[in-house]
Amino acid sequence: MNAFLGNYLIGLREGLEATLVVSILVAFLVKTDRRRVLPQVWLGVGVAVALSIGFGAFLFYISDVLSYRQRELFEAVTSIAAVVFVTWMIFWMRKFARSLAKDLRTKLDEAVTVGTAAVVTMAFLAVVREGLETATLFFAAAQGAATTAGPLLGIAAGLVTSVLLGWLIYASAVRINLTVFFTVTGTLLVLVAAGILKYGVHDLQEAGVLPGLDNLAFDISPWYDPTTWYGSLLGGMFNVTPTPSKAEVAAWVAYAVPVLVLFLRRPRAATRPAAPQPAVDASPAS
Repeated sequence: MNAFLGNYLIGLREGLEATLVVSILVAFLVKTDRRRVLPQVWLGVGVAVALSIGFGAFLFYISDVLSYRQRELFEAVTSIAAVVFVTWMIFWMRKFARSLAKDLRTKLDEAVTVGTAAVVTMAFLAVVREGLETATLFFAAAQGAATTAGPLLGIAAGLVTSVLLGWLIYASAVRINLTVFFTVTGTLLVLVAAGILKYGVHDLQEAGVLPGLDNLAFDISPWYDPTTWYGSLLGGMFNVTPTPSKAEVAAWVAYAVPVLVLFLRRPRAATRPAAPQPAVDASPAS
């Protein structure tokens, strides 16, 4: 259970974004009777997936060959980069979700007119961002786990679930409120990112870049056992530890509180409220 749920959430959220993007592209080509272009889209998607997997493997390889201090510093930088990625991602999706389908269709239409290379490149760029973010987040989230088995199973299960949901949405077999989905998962991801940032600060202290490793904020180890089911859940999801340093706690609070407030803050009400609509239309023509 340790680190499984946190990585499952990352795989589900990032995977569904990528799956929805692919569904929009495929549905657009099907509706406009341009199925001949589908292999080019799948080629771009396949290259993006391969690059993302290779990037993730590269991160783990680099971490293994570095010295202890270099590895701690590398993991700290990667953790901070992952926090930046996830923060940018959740706010970007909240802002552009409603126009995502239209923008993708416009870009794909232009790419089809240009030629094969443009279609492959467009599909590649549409997916590779989520793929590289997923690899970075997975690497950062997996550092706090005792083994890579839990994080790997979590990320794989999340990706499989996202692909299944994306296919069901494409086939119109299921409808979900994407606004609610991305709000809930975004809120949880903010807490996951706060835990990753906390771990990054811990790594900086381990590497000697930041002081105060032994300056504890509190010690709850007498009654908090990280090996219990709830300890594994809180540790794997949000990096809750029984003896955090003051710098770790300060980083967690300084990130989580303002980001959650900004993310959950309702946008200014429009002059005339509009009926709720799904974020994307990924269903093919019947």
